[in-house]
Amino acid sequence: MMRYLTPLLAGLLAAATATAADGKKLTIRWHGQSMFEIITSAGTRIVTDPHAIEVFGRKSLRADLVLISHRHTDHTQLGVIENVREAKIIHGLKAEGRRLDWNLLDEKFKDVRLRTVGLYHDSLFGMERGKVAAFIIEADGLRIVHLGDLGHLLTEEQLKRIGPVDVLMIPIGGVYTINGSEAREVVKQIKPRKYILPMHYGTKVYEDLLPADEFLDEQKKENIRHAPTNQLLVDPDFKPAEPVIVLLYWDNK
Repeated sequence: MMRYLTPLLAGLLAAATATAADGKKLTIRWHGQSMFEIITSAGTRIVTDPHAIEVFGRKSLRADLVLISHRHTDHTQLGVIENVREAKIIHGLKAEGRRLDWNLLDEKFKDVRLRTVGLYHDSLFGMERGKVAAFIIEADGLRIVHLGDLGHLLTEEQLKRIGPVDVLMIPIGGVYTINGSEAREVVKQIKPRKYILPMHYGTKVYEDLLPADEFLDEQKKENIRHAPTNQLLVDPDFKPAEPVIVLLYWDNK
């Protein structure tokens, strides 16, 4: 087993070890649910879908850019952003009269290019739970995609708009989003090149959603990493033969 895992572990070590001479690396931290903190090598701080779920520990983060995929309360808690008055807030949905529509954009912010792609929160074109937006974040030569509360498999048009993906943040916990087996199908559709970061699933302290088991079922064991912390350092030069599934530990202690 160790002989079989060695090449993968060597690649992960190269991707996750940072020193002053390493050059550009991008930092990703998971804070439970769909909340990620992304820090570019230039120091730009991006926070996605901020929540205030007590069991994950009260968060207090600084951000230059806050991305909100939709308007459900576990994705919109700006109170956890210390400098919220100075941060740029981008909503993936916008009000059009009494309805919410996608806020489709393609713009630059400091060293980051940001795009949105319109998706649905369910498999019935939003009739049950409405719309959500995927965020495509380009920085440090990487393309990171956050799928929000995706509720369906993707169409060819949606896949075309998303484009190539290096790091995929994908919900897997079912109940309100795609479940584990559906998430596996979406991964096959998108074909991320470096990392798959599961999100919006049940943990030992949060049981409202299904655990990661169904998503991990039938995956190659050598492609799964259970990280000891909530942090991943991404090296743009890391080129695994297959994408690595990293389950980030939600607690940052």
